Amino acid sequence: MKTNRFGAIFSIAFAAALGASAACAQEGPDLIFRKSTDFKLLTPNDKLATYVVDDPLIDGVACAFTAHEKGGVAGMFGVAEQTSEVSLACSQFGPIKLRAGKENEKFTQGDLAISERRSLFFKQMHIARGCDTRRNMLVYMVYSDKLVEGSPENSTSTVAIQPWGGGEPAKCANWVR
Repeated sequence: MKTNRFGAIFSIAFAAALGASAACAQEGPDLIFRKSTDFKLLTPNDKLATYVVDDPLIDGVACAFTAHEKGGVAGMFGVAEQTSEVSLACSQFGPIKLRAGKENEKFTQGDLAISERRSLFFKQMHIARGCDTRRNMLVYMVYSDKLVEGSPENSTSTVAIQPWGGGEPAKCANWVR
């Protein structure tokens, strides 16, 4: 009995791609909900999707963002270029401190906290982090970029660092280079 080498190679590559995409999905933001914004008869609708992601460096802070997800044929196959409009809201949900194991790590104003692909090629959404040392608050900015041309679409959110469970609040000035 002859085996089809191309079929076997394709099956292995497809299984590896599925495994890789499942692993990436587990590390990404948590989908909270989606709402359809327009109807498409035979293909997926355009939607607004709301996600929440924890700051990877700072415990006690999470950012929620809502982004447009294109439907249609391109959206169905995952090749649609998503729009740049993203809204952002960040909040304190527990004591704010540097994540365990990263005590000696500091960040620079405007360091990227999170990045996510918004098209098959080039465009990414970024959430950058900063610290307003005078007011002791973290400042987050979401924006989208594209290799060929930039995008002015952006949104900003702040998290005033409050005491949690008694004691003094952390000082973000201690975490900035």
